Amino acid sequence: MAETGAHEDDTVIIKKYANRRLYNTRSSSYITLDHLAKMTREGVNYKVLDAKTGTDITHTILTQIIMEEESNGEQMLPVNFLRELISMYGNSMQSLVPHYLEASMDNFRANQTKLHKAFEDSLGNNPLAKLAEQNMAMFKAAAAAFMPGAEKAEPKAPPAEDKGDLAVLREQMAEIQKRLDALGK
Repeated sequence: MAETGAHEDDTVIIKKYANRRLYNTRSSSYITLDHLAKMTREGVNYKVLDAKTGTDITHTILTQIIMEEESNGEQMLPVNFLRELISMYGNSMQSLVPHYLEASMDNFRANQTKLHKAFEDSLGNNPLAKLAEQNMAMFKAAAAAFMPGAEKAEPKAPPAEDKGDLAVLREQMAEIQKRLDALGK
């Protein structure tokens, strides 16, 4: 692979033999279309070459993977989309379709990333902590309704010789109570 450029050094070369077997030259092992699909999902850059002619057949193999995925699982490509796509072959717009689809997929991924980030930001770093705070606020309100003055009572510090798990829990509860009091203001 000395003839490949520096940007292609990380590209895994897969050879397809006449018997339809795929050979991963990096791992020196035979693989299947399922392996290639997994590599694609993992972001591994690969190129499939015809073992006899050296022709790049990556496009054909990727199309085969899509066909396998569509026939084995939940279909992702709607029939109307496929019909429209087929009707574009031979059309004067055919050369524009690949660029449009790439741009659309890039925008989809960017929006997906933004949505994921916005969701994480809305919940904070720990979504369970937010829920716990809300639950504690509701618990405090309920306790105040049934035991007037309970929200102002501070837990007593345990004796020095009783510093065990119970003492740690009491300290933690006192800290939570202080935070809840601050939230209520």
